[in-house]
Amino acid sequence: MNQDQQLLDLVKTLSGRIQAMEKQITSLKLVNAQDVPEEVMVAIAAGVAAYLGYEGEKQQTRFAPVPKWTKGTRIAQLNHTPVR
Repeated sequence: MNQDQQLLDLVKTLSGRIQAMEKQITSLKLVNAQDVPEEVMVAIAAGVAAYLGYEGEKQQTRFAPVPKWTKGTRIAQLNHTPVR
């Protein structure tokens, strides 16, 4: 075989492989096109994260104590006047 024939055979082989990959990609797109509820996606993501060893952080909401604001609000509520 000469070099041109070898190159032609390689191109044909690669073309066949590319077509097979395109078919697989198309089938994957069809699977991904289905509507999956957000709750299911969150559950799957949490499961994967736990499997990979990620430990979530618990954070508590904290309100900064502002005495003037709380006192003013309390007085306004007791007097039944709208807060500005």
